[in-house]
Amino acid sequence: MVSITAAAVFSFTLLAKVVERMVSLSVGIMIATTVLLGRAVQPIEQLVASWRVLTDGRAAYQRLLELSKEFEREVPRLNMPRPEGRVAAQALSYRPRGSDAMILSNIALSLEPGEALAIIGPSAAGKSTLARLLIGIWAPSMGTVRLDGADVSQWPRDSLGPWIGYVPQDVELFEGSVAENIARLGDVDSEAVIAAAKRANAHEMILELELGYDTQIGEHGARLSPGQRQRVALARALYGDPRLVVLDEPNSNLDGAGEIALAKALSGLRNGGVTSVVVTHRPSLIAHVDKILVLAAGRVQQYGPAGQVMKTMQQQAQALLGEKAA
Repeated sequence: MVSITAAAVFSFTLLAKVVERMVSLSVGIMIATTVLLGRAVQPIEQLVASWRVLTDGRAAYQRLLELSKEFEREVPRLNMPRPEGRVAAQALSYRPRGSDAMILSNIALSLEPGEALAIIGPSAAGKSTLARLLIGIWAPSMGTVRLDGADVSQWPRDSLGPWIGYVPQDVELFEGSVAENIARLGDVDSEAVIAAAKRANAHEMILELELGYDTQIGEHGARLSPGQRQRVALARALYGDPRLVVLDEPNSNLDGAGEIALAKALSGLRNGGVTSVVVTHRPSLIAHVDKILVLAAGRVQQYGPAGQVMKTMQQQAQALLGEKAA
């Protein structure tokens, strides 16, 4: 800052001397001198004008530097073998950093390979948070999520990824071709890409695009409709050999044909021994699951076989209607 101030003082001193001399100069020389002086002072003016941005950037860099010192060095871990898809959550609770409110409290569930679970409940019940915890995106504040007995949050990311399929509530695709997005931006294996699309029942839909699997979808998939993006995201989740597939509101933008394709994909997962978890509000998907977990305010209200939970919910609804009628 001192050097910049000195430069500014020098520039203004020079300007004063030039103005003093300009009194005796011709008009043309005065104009030329003014233009040249403006060019000379312009970089200093730009630097002074952007000084606040520079100081804010330097402060942000210092904060990141201090924060990076707190990161633990990743310790090499043993790669785990291909899981069967056995999932268990024990005393699972989650509280965001810096908050006193628990989003999830004491959640417990278990799934055998090939079983399908539907997570239902009102908005802000913690359904999406539970989905993220089940695949290890977030680490629980208390409790554990285990895949074939191994803690998901401690599982090496590179070795866990191929066994997990995930469709988030807000689908994010990347600029590139349909095939590249299905292949999770890795090396495109044509056979694996087409197989994943067929498992998601999206093969015909993709072929109808301008260039099929080579269609460039644009930034964030802007060239696809919301329903098409969701179906491509489902194919991405089924790419390779996932043993646990978690779908967060996978049918929020689907039309009738998309709903049928999704239902067929879920049935195919069950028949293939792939464990699946579906966060949904729609009863059309509940018919394709083995268990239902009902969340409310971050706590389990009901959990068990789908038929039993649905029967209990119907009885509760009938009792509530009877109370209102009375």
